[in-house]
Amino acid sequence: DSDSDDDSEDEEEELMRELEKIKKEREEERLKKEAADREAEENLRKEEILLGNPLTSRQSSNPSGSATIKRKWNDDVVFKNQTRNEPETKKRFINDTIRNDFHRRFLKTYIQ
Repeated sequence: DSDSDDDSEDEEEELMRELEKIKKEREEERLKKEAADREAEENLRKEEILLGNPLTSRQSSNPSGSATIKRKWNDDVVFKNQTRNEPETKKRFINDTIRNDFHRRFLKTYIQ
């Protein structure tokens, strides 16, 4: 009877050691996976930072060496080129104040 108790205790101790070993292995695997995930995330973040700034972008991604600028800083100005569609009227000089262009426009606008 005592032999069976000793055997069962030995088996129980061996099972406990095996259980501890399995727990340690799982913990190590989890830590390795977390470290790999953190490293991958850090590499992705660094890559994103490097590619986000055109001044520090790698030359391999931009072999010409110059950044392509899509539009100028003043392209979104509200009043840009308003006179583009209006026909150019040639200004003529007339010495008479009653017959000059300003007087004619004034009369047309305010008198008629």
